[in-house]
Amino acid sequence: MSAPSPRRWTALALIAAAQFIVIMDTSIIGVALPRIQEDLGFTQESLSWVFNAYVVAFGGLLLLGGRLSDLFGARRLFGAGWLILLVGSLVAGVAPEVWVELTGRAVQGVGAALIAPSALTLLMMLFGHDPKELTKALALYGAAAPAGGTAGVFLGGVITEYLSWPWVFYINIPIALVALLATGPLMPAAQARRGSVDVAGALTVTLGLGAAVYAVVRAPEIGWGSAQTWLVLAAAVVLLGAFVTVQARRREPLMRLSIFRTPNLAAANVTQLLLGGAWIPMWFFLNLYLQQVLGYSAFPSGAALLPMTVLIMIGMIVLAPRAINRFGPKTTTVIGLALLAAGMGWLSLISPDGSFAADVLPASLVAALGMSLAFIPSLGTAISSAPPQEGGLASGIVNTSYQVGSALGLAAMTAVAAANGAAQLGDLPAMTSGFSAAFVGAAGVALVGALLAAATLRSPAPADEVAASRD
Repeated sequence: MSAPSPRRWTALALIAAAQFIVIMDTSIIGVALPRIQEDLGFTQESLSWVFNAYVVAFGGLLLLGGRLSDLFGARRLFGAGWLILLVGSLVAGVAPEVWVELTGRAVQGVGAALIAPSALTLLMMLFGHDPKELTKALALYGAAAPAGGTAGVFLGGVITEYLSWPWVFYINIPIALVALLATGPLMPAAQARRGSVDVAGALTVTLGLGAAVYAVVRAPEIGWGSAQTWLVLAAAVVLLGAFVTVQARRREPLMRLSIFRTPNLAAANVTQLLLGGAWIPMWFFLNLYLQQVLGYSAFPSGAALLPMTVLIMIGMIVLAPRAINRFGPKTTTVIGLALLAAGMGWLSLISPDGSFAADVLPASLVAALGMSLAFIPSLGTAISSAPPQEGGLASGIVNTSYQVGSALGLAAMTAVAAANGAAQLGDLPAMTSGFSAAFVGAAGVALVGALLAAATLRSPAPADEVAASRD
């Protein structure tokens, strides 16, 4: 075993920045959407694709990104991802019309799909030698995700109000340039492995996941009972079935199906999928409640989410590692999901004439504590369960689980909210009823996650888990 890199903590700062940016890019455009719509001529129906183009490309290509990381080296893919993200950000910022804007957002998603799994692989390479250091590194990495989500809302409001909407994309460019310059000196190199890229597998899984996300995010607009929704869902099932068939027959598949027989890997990925499916809708509808019911403008709304973000970062960096050391990853995950469900259940009690101090702050802090306790142990379990030579694949799978869960959960809760009155703009009681229903639905997803984690996750000691990943 090689000696640990003396620059590993500096490298971790860059890895955490990568996680921060790829999550921030999902949320930073929210406040800017009305200005983008006005300048580029988006219709009300097509406007959501400024968000969805990024999410579909990101979620659909993560498995391919993980496989390419294993074949060509995580450092190489990490740098390539930053370069592609830079290009996509530039295109999205200068876009003169709708199709160019959506192309830029999709290219950003491609870059993120290369950055995310390679970043996790590099983290494991830098810190896999020491279980305690690995837990700390995963905590810092994990804290960057909610920080990026909240910072996106906050920065989006500031940039849109005081600069102009293209700067929500241009902000990535100097960060990407710094990352490109720092990747070579800071990140460990790994020899490229012999192997081929499973083109058929990459196409079927990317198109299948993309079709599934597309169908669910479009369903609230065109109806769950429409022929288009069910045809696209059927196409997604066929494509994903074809992907499984291809993987079972190829000598060098994109995703070795037997990897899911690795203890805890499948269970931890289901946990991450449900965690994303619960957390992202809660964050989304909480922001809508603050702005559309309580009347907060963009800047105060972003600031109102800061206490939750601060608690998540403290929880992930300080509380989660201590809880894992004392109770183990399984118990910590279950407690976290249960607290997340409780916090969202509390949020469902919001009222049209409520206040931030009474209706939002205490419940959101309970949910934030739950998120911080559940995210780190389930992520660490998913990554450390796989053998080292498939670290990129494991990273791609767990990132896919969380991102696809986030997209599907948000689409499903949007439908729940709309069915219960959230679409009746200006009718505060009806909108509040819809948001409350979404919180109840998200709480149910988190509760299911807690029950499944309790039933399926195994409970080895943290040190045993890391040692097992080296075998």
